Amino acid sequence: MTKIKFCGMRTLEDIFAVNEIFPEYVGFVFARKSKRFVTFEQAEKMRGALSKKILAVGVFVNENFVTVAELLNNGTIDAAQLHGEETDDYITKLRGETSKPIIKAFKIHTAEDLTAAEKSTADFVLADAGAGDGKIFDWNLMKNFKREYFLAGGLNVDNVGSAIEMLKPFAVDVSSGIETDGRKDIGKMKTFAQIVRQI
Repeated sequence: MTKIKFCGMRTLEDIFAVNEIFPEYVGFVFARKSKRFVTFEQAEKMRGALSKKILAVGVFVNENFVTVAELLNNGTIDAAQLHGEETDDYITKLRGETSKPIIKAFKIHTAEDLTAAEKSTADFVLADAGAGDGKIFDWNLMKNFKREYFLAGGLNVDNVGSAIEMLKPFAVDVSSGIETDGRKDIGKMKTFAQIVRQI
């Protein structure tokens, strides 16, 4: 069954909602330019209220690998999701500091993007259209992708069922698609999870 990642948790109310729905993953965005940015301290507080059955993922953009490793090793997050220009050399350095899972995000627009994603040394890759802007990309590009991946970019209650039926990704990653007026909407979260789980 395709796993679910709800990204962009910002409040304890968000955490109470996910504890009720039980996605496999939630994401805390540590990229300062994001409208969903949270501090490490805020994430730690939310993590304290998060069910132990749900894995917390930290989303980073070109963060110092020592900082990422510290957050992984102290239990603030369970996995790191890299959205910047982090190279395989960066991933190697991060692996030298921690054994926790690493997800590398790739913007998929061409066959060359797919090749780069397939060759990544990260534990998982995330296929996206952009940077949390709620846009989808041409899913046909992913039909013959040769490794497990998180599908992101513009997913919502109207299209996630089609995406899963077409691609059968390891996981689907959603943020803006479960929001109303910029805030997480528990009704949309429940509906999204229900659709994923009935396929």
